[in-house]
Amino acid sequence: MAPRGFWKGYLRLSLVTCRVAMTPATTTRGKVRFHTINRATRNRIESRYVDEVTGKPVKDQDQRKGYPISEDRLIVLEDEEIEAVALESTRTIDIDMFVAQDDISWIWLDKAHYLMPDDKIAEEAFSVIRDAMVATGTVGIARLVLYRRERAVMLEPRGKGIVVWTLRYGDEVREAEDYFADIDADKPDAGALRLVGKLIDERKTEWGPALVQDPVQKQIKSLIAAKKRKQKPSPPPKKAPPAETDSNVVSIMDALRKSVAAEKKGGKSR
Repeated sequence: MAPRGFWKGYLRLSLVTCRVAMTPATTTRGKVRFHTINRATRNRIESRYVDEVTGKPVKDQDQRKGYPISEDRLIVLEDEEIEAVALESTRTIDIDMFVAQDDISWIWLDKAHYLMPDDKIAEEAFSVIRDAMVATGTVGIARLVLYRRERAVMLEPRGKGIVVWTLRYGDEVREAEDYFADIDADKPDAGALRLVGKLIDERKTEWGPALVQDPVQKQIKSLIAAKKRKQKPSPPPKKAPPAETDSNVVSIMDALRKSVAAEKKGGKSR
């Protein structure tokens, strides 16, 4: 059974409330993790906060948040002051408003989580809220404390469940036009488009997780396994040398024709 221990609380829309559980939609559990050690003793190294002037360790109870207002001046904020401006409830997803699903661009979406009813009694209320969003083509907007930070979240109906996306804040998103404005708006040559279309057709495949496997993680796991067996690790496979570039090719059309020809001969590895 899928784990449900990440977050538990309530989903609320006006007077409709139900118990829910949430878990991240992605995981890094399969990644290799390392400890930083002392090479001489093989003991783990401990991290500590130290005073940058005195060099002495600072106890947890003496640590505070400081906001710099000049090179040599800080505004100190106490934990109680920060907590006072946080959300009153950290365990309730209170849907404040709804917006059209297509109005929120991909760039605002941060991290996805699966939201599901936490018991049979909650299923009816959960399903009503979910299906109503589907029927109206909307998503819910709420605020929630996740990862020790207050976040705006979007609730998107998906199948039998709801996906909760944390949203980036306005000052975290850069306007695309600031970077794309100087690109020539004229359409490319029609012949070049046809040739690129042929390249795309040659390389088109079905999507699957195997397309985005991490080759470095695989090599590291093989290295660790070999060391556990006290064997000499096998060298990583040699990378193929980059294809030679014809310095006489100055036309994009010539380059595309050669690319298409190479694809047809199977000379281009995927």
